[in-house]
Amino acid sequence: MKNKIFITVLVIASLLSWNCTDLEEERLDESEFGGQAEAISGAIAPAYGQVSWTWRHTNYYGLQLIAADEAILPYRGGTDWFDGGKFLATHAHTITPTNDLVSSSWNELTKNISRTLAAIEVLTPLSEEGNAEATGALHEMRALRAYLNMLLLDSWGIVLKKESINELSEVLRTQEAIDYIEGEFMAVVDLINTDKGSGRMTQSAVWGFLARLHLNAPVYRDPYGTPDFTTADMDKVIQYTDNVINSGLYSLSPEYFDLFSDDNRENAELIFALDQRGVLRREHSRWTYWSIAGSVWGRLEYPSSDGTDGPAITSDFYQTWVDANGDVDPAEADSRFFQLNQQIPAELVDLTGLSPLNDEDHFYCDTPENYEMNRGILRGTQWGPRKGDDGAFLTCDDGGVRIYPSKQIKGNGPDRDVGYVNHTEDVNFTLEGSLHNKGYRVAKYQFSRTSPNGNNFSSVDLVLMRLAEVYLMRAEAKLRKGDNAGALADINLVRTSRTARPDQTPAALSAIDLDILFLERGFELYWEGFRRGDQIRFGKYEDSWTDKTDADANNRLFPIPQSAIDGASGVVGFLEQNQGY
Repeated sequence: MKNKIFITVLVIASLLSWNCTDLEEERLDESEFGGQAEAISGAIAPAYGQVSWTWRHTNYYGLQLIAADEAILPYRGGTDWFDGGKFLATHAHTITPTNDLVSSSWNELTKNISRTLAAIEVLTPLSEEGNAEATGALHEMRALRAYLNMLLLDSWGIVLKKESINELSEVLRTQEAIDYIEGEFMAVVDLINTDKGSGRMTQSAVWGFLARLHLNAPVYRDPYGTPDFTTADMDKVIQYTDNVINSGLYSLSPEYFDLFSDDNRENAELIFALDQRGVLRREHSRWTYWSIAGSVWGRLEYPSSDGTDGPAITSDFYQTWVDANGDVDPAEADSRFFQLNQQIPAELVDLTGLSPLNDEDHFYCDTPENYEMNRGILRGTQWGPRKGDDGAFLTCDDGGVRIYPSKQIKGNGPDRDVGYVNHTEDVNFTLEGSLHNKGYRVAKYQFSRTSPNGNNFSSVDLVLMRLAEVYLMRAEAKLRKGDNAGALADINLVRTSRTARPDQTPAALSAIDLDILFLERGFELYWEGFRRGDQIRFGKYEDSWTDKTDADANNRLFPIPQSAIDGASGVVGFLEQNQGY
């Protein structure tokens, strides 16, 4: 067995000099790095570990999710999730430069970039001395920095170029920013490792990010105009996606939800992911439980493994599934929509005349080892454990746990303590539409079985690039070049590869156009942080949806936080606010 070590590193960084104080723990394999293992692993651990905080639900992940048409987070019943109105403004596209979701996302992302730079400064002299492991780690840090700068470009339209802690960053926009990111990726793509797995930057990850860069380059060149999808860009998308696909290293997962479950690090579809394995101190599984009802628990072992009644999918996004499947329920037509794990006995399904006030005997028994929540898009009445007056789950005579229709114990709605958790389609910013039961919920990620409490130290890696996205990027590039047949073949390969539950395997499509491809990206990649960018690229970000009517193209980019501009005020012209704010 490889020797495991915990590396604790203190990193200093800020906006102008990349200084901040934070403590981060990450576990890496000392045996990978030879005699200077501690210096090398200690340099890269904070950079990789910070990705967790960058993609936290109240940072970059929430910013991408709530700004798009797929998710909404209302002020739940007038009691929960107001948070200064930052989620309401993000969804309605009425963000200002003082919005805390914007500033926290910016702060954690720029901190992440600073940590890659700190690692680069440690690794460069070791590499120059001939340390091959340091050189390999250096390539990873350059690739990670380029990826993080691409996130910055995608959301704020800028890149912060910097090669030394003691330098002032150079702010790049549009083509200059694209060229810098491309140059960083190209500098390492033929040198970087090919075999360290999805938790590290590899050659395939770099190819994938180059494809993503060129697919979005028309937007990055002119963020407020109509994208010009040039043949040159689309050819590069096809070239780099071909490289990934033809490498033979990856395959599509027959079970869609295995992509987001324990041990997904071994899933052959994953190309780049946040490697957790239960060691990241600040991870907290928020992609798992953020949307789940606060009256529902994901693990029978842990009475603390509840949800937060956070965001729900909008009825607008739900209807795209309904419209695409016609008379067939999406749960029956598409294995990506829903996975049934709770086998409720037939005699218990009918809840007529029942409520938590009279259903004491209306339960079945399950064990912690066997129990799994349903996954995917959760609708209607939910089932799960119920707590007694002592705060412990009610148990069965054989030692198992009673599984009831879930009792609504959160919020101030009329169903509290007397009704069931019954998720309804309509959810909006009104008091009625924001009650704790409103909106269908998303449970893509599994409550990890290795977690000590169900809510943190998860072993479910956060998926940041996978093979299905690569096929979808290639399909889009082909379609934009007029190769409809090639695009359709790629789309259908993804759809028909989810064969673990044959009755729910999506049927092959007979035709493809840009609108259908946009829908397919939504079905395959929902709640993974892509939707905002997809809407911009496909010309749909100025459309209206639930509680969002703003049509200002300036809102395609977020405002640079006022705190960042104020902090840079001593350097004339260094950081200029994005237009429209």
